[in-house]
Amino acid sequence: MTFQTYSFFVLSIVMIYFGRFGNSLILAQLQNDIDQLKADFNSSHSDVADGGPIFTEKLANWTERNEKRIILSQIVSVYLKMLENTDKSKPHVRHIAEELYTLKNNLGDGSKKVEDIMYLEKLQMSDLKIQRKAVNELLSVLQKLVETSTSHKRKRSQSQWRCKC
Repeated sequence: MTFQTYSFFVLSIVMIYFGRFGNSLILAQLQNDIDQLKADFNSSHSDVADGGPIFTEKLANWTERNEKRIILSQIVSVYLKMLENTDKSKPHVRHIAEELYTLKNNLGDGSKKVEDIMYLEKLQMSDLKIQRKAVNELLSVLQKLVETSTSHKRKRSQSQWRCKC
């Protein structure tokens, strides 16, 4: 599968997932726009297949609805960055960008969550002050973990009782 096909596949997942495209006519128009964008990028070049897909494999790792919103919001942001450097006078580029902006607005909270993860990754855990703060918060964090774990187990066991499969 080529990069173009993956791009269309990912974009279709994003748009269908958020209910943006119930109308196949709109999706068909977007397919035409993406075909034109493929031509703009000369995406039939042989190096496109090198290294495999860049988005679809990542999507497989995110299974929960809220998790998917996070990764999809980041994927949409990447597409928008890519389109910033293209010729916006072309109608197909404008149309794709408009649809992506609409989706990004619907995804809103994903960027903040990614920023939180990046903040945690950058923490200097060798800093004694940060270590002290972390130790002071440890019980509270563990309580949240226990609550989350218990809640998840309860939901799972309740669903097993409801389903008489």
